[in-house]
Amino acid sequence: MGLLERLRKEWFIVGIVVVIAAARLEPAVGVKGGPLKPEITITYIAVSAIFFNSGLSLKTEELTSALMHVKLHLFVQIFTLVFFPTAIWLFLQLLSITPINEWLLKGLQTVGCMPPPVSSAVILTKAVGGNEAAAIFNSAFGSFLGIVITPLLLLLFLGSSSSVPFTSIFSQLFMTVVVPLIIGQIVRRYIKDWLERKKPPFGTISSCVLLMIIYTTFCDTFANPNIDLDKFSLIIIVFIIFSVQMSFMFLTFLFSTRNDSGFTPADTVAIIFCSTHKSLTLGIPMLKIVFAGYEHLSLISVPLLIYHPAQILLGSLLVPTIKSWMVSRQKALKLTRQPKVPVKV
Repeated sequence: MGLLERLRKEWFIVGIVVVIAAARLEPAVGVKGGPLKPEITITYIAVSAIFFNSGLSLKTEELTSALMHVKLHLFVQIFTLVFFPTAIWLFLQLLSITPINEWLLKGLQTVGCMPPPVSSAVILTKAVGGNEAAAIFNSAFGSFLGIVITPLLLLLFLGSSSSVPFTSIFSQLFMTVVVPLIIGQIVRRYIKDWLERKKPPFGTISSCVLLMIIYTTFCDTFANPNIDLDKFSLIIIVFIIFSVQMSFMFLTFLFSTRNDSGFTPADTVAIIFCSTHKSLTLGIPMLKIVFAGYEHLSLISVPLLIYHPAQILLGSLLVPTIKSWMVSRQKALKLTRQPKVPVKV
């Protein structure tokens, strides 16, 4: 990894810590109605900017070929929306006998029910050099599935009597994910030569937008005067979240690198991030809709608020290691596929 790229990774990790600290100290700046106007800039502009950026930087032929990789998509969606929430539910049956705050445990279950993210998995897959097109497809497709499946999973595991406006969420997601991606692809056709010549810093732009999303979300949480966090429970939840992420990343790595899996090293990178990452930008609005009026909604939201920056922090730290593995694996596969030259006697 080059010096500039290494510095960018370190800056991004430090940035996560800084924005969380800033959100804790001055929450009024990033809450609804504050100077940053997150109800507009985050809900509509930030996510749209990430996918317009992806549409602009991604080669059209790569995105088209990714659509046909059905096996990869099935693996990611089944792992994310079936295995993940079920495994968390089984794990929480054991944790229910501990003194950990029950609302934080319920929040951990909501994390398991969330769809893939619409930003972080794509950014990290791109940083490693993995199958970015597959990551984009699964982020978008998983988010649309999540509009229907996530509320049903929340109702199944936690219960709620609220009705969920699927149509409005679907239309908002379509306008902030699919439309910007298509527009980015169209614009790319006209400025393709300029993009390949200038090579704009797409990764840095996406990272800055992502930091803004994290900041405003934490602002919204810390601005709530009724939130009462048990320090012991909070520390345990943080430890559990990192343990779950590491375990599931290792699990997806094992499954996707089997000899009979049919996945390339670049596919494995996309699978690792898309299968284990959870959406914050879709998750928080979902929780507010499904659990509208719940007294402990803020506590239920805390694990997701921790999980999102944790997945970015952990993913950023693992980028050099995963990239090194992918490159060496690709070289090894290339050597095994080269025809053997007969030795003359």
